[in-house]
Amino acid sequence: MKWSEHLIARAIAIQTLQRKCLVLVDNCNWTGHECDVLGVTNDLRIIDVEVKISRADLKADAGKDKWWQRMGWPDICGPEQLHPHPRKVWKHYYAMPREIWKPELVDCLPSPASGILLLRQNHGGTAPPVIVDCVRRAIPAKDAYRLTAAEALDVARLASLRMWEAYKALDARDQPASAALNLTL
Repeated sequence: MKWSEHLIARAIAIQTLQRKCLVLVDNCNWTGHECDVLGVTNDLRIIDVEVKISRADLKADAGKDKWWQRMGWPDICGPEQLHPHPRKVWKHYYAMPREIWKPELVDCLPSPASGILLLRQNHGGTAPPVIVDCVRRAIPAKDAYRLTAAEALDVARLASLRMWEAYKALDARDQPASAALNLTL
């Protein structure tokens, strides 16, 4: 099986987060930093899932701004502080193919609070083609931000618009080129 971010994100959304979240959005910057999968829970807190398809990509994540708080003025280098959770996030997970995970990679993660989800191909029949295993649960941020109703609706609107754009892309892919030209005239 060839792993991709979309395949992993879809499995996480359907198998892991579907019953825990009101809305799920892929590749979302709502928190101020990119989330591969952003879930809004029933009690209006955010779950951020970072999808990785290589060890190098996983190791590079610790350098992202979402983990660091810079102190001082922007033009003056001040002290930095590593945070256990990205801003506005209640729980953070890494999701990746089981083949790339090695236990010693835990030392490369920016936070001991991050959970780890490993995916494997299902060779056994009627279950989904990809199985998600939680090998380490995320430790929740006790003081996590709760979205307002208006913010939750903003995220839901984004998810809805993405769905309609996905339908449009499917229609364009399935439509012969000559028919697409007639529609634009």
